[in-house]
Amino acid sequence: MSKLGDLGAKLYRGEVGYDFVGKRFLWYGVSILITITAIVALAVQGLNMGIEFKGGAVFTTPKTAVSVAKATETAEEVSGHDAIVQELGTGALRIQISGLDTSAAADVKAKLATELKVPAGDINADLVGPSWGEQIANKAWTGLGIFMILVVIYLAIAFEWRMAVAALVALIHDLTITVGVYALVGFEVTPGTVIGLLTILGYSLYDTVVVFDGLKEGSKDITKQTRFTYSEIANRSINGTLVRSINTTVVALLPVAGLLFIGGGFLGAGMLNDISLSLFVGLAAGAYSSIFIATPLVADLKEREPAMKALKKRVLAKRAAAGAKGESTDEVDETGEDSPEVVGQGGQGRRRR
Repeated sequence: MSKLGDLGAKLYRGEVGYDFVGKRFLWYGVSILITITAIVALAVQGLNMGIEFKGGAVFTTPKTAVSVAKATETAEEVSGHDAIVQELGTGALRIQISGLDTSAAADVKAKLATELKVPAGDINADLVGPSWGEQIANKAWTGLGIFMILVVIYLAIAFEWRMAVAALVALIHDLTITVGVYALVGFEVTPGTVIGLLTILGYSLYDTVVVFDGLKEGSKDITKQTRFTYSEIANRSINGTLVRSINTTVVALLPVAGLLFIGGGFLGAGMLNDISLSLFVGLAAGAYSSIFIATPLVADLKEREPAMKALKKRVLAKRAAAGAKGESTDEVDETGEDSPEVVGQGGQGRRRR
């Protein structure tokens, strides 16, 4: 068995682990800092909305020897608006002009044909009115809102309301970070971006539900034992799915990175940029929030319950009594299982040999 596989088996069995929940305030602080940065970026720079949302025109020319820089300058001069020009693989140019009134599109098309020295009839024009873009934006927000509501209802029924709240916080955390990165890098927000956002929300939710399912099983009849607190069981659940989460995230990120850095960076494919950036940032943020935010937050909420407070007192009292007698706090309990070695707690919890 490989070292990673051996580690994964030990994590799953609870023989080793990292104290994620115990260091939760560190992760909360990191997330708050990242979220504030994202919000500031949104407030200062804003989002670069594509023509699908604010209207405009896209002109596709036949193959031409005109450079991208020259075509950009020409398009901005004849239209009076900012233009984005991309060279396609066939040598053709894709000229995107945002905010252009549809009534002026024909005149701009004729001027482009003259300046770029191509037949006007060979230039394809796709026009998007601002009202249509507004409808698309409203539908996107509506779809996102419905998705969030359904997620909360499902998790509240399948698990409990605390897990639903934690999952919702994690999803908002992922959304804020992803949108903030879009504001920082200046990529256009298009329908492809919305598709990418919904995709990563589903992935993040899946990863969170896997951990929650393990936590639900591990905390069954928790008050009937005095070995672990709720937070410790939550930490075991995270460690039990840690390697799986890392593996699935890495496997998902590799093809997305190829789309973003190769497809978007070298080939200049605009739609690939729209989808792949949201996927890349969102997948990474989703994996982080599932491990470092959602489950520790559930533990925080559960530990406020009177039953969990009483359990924690019993567990700590039992450990204090065992320590006073010079016994190991990791003695075999009623279940006959050994307790895990918890990495990051000064070696406490090492199994007796």
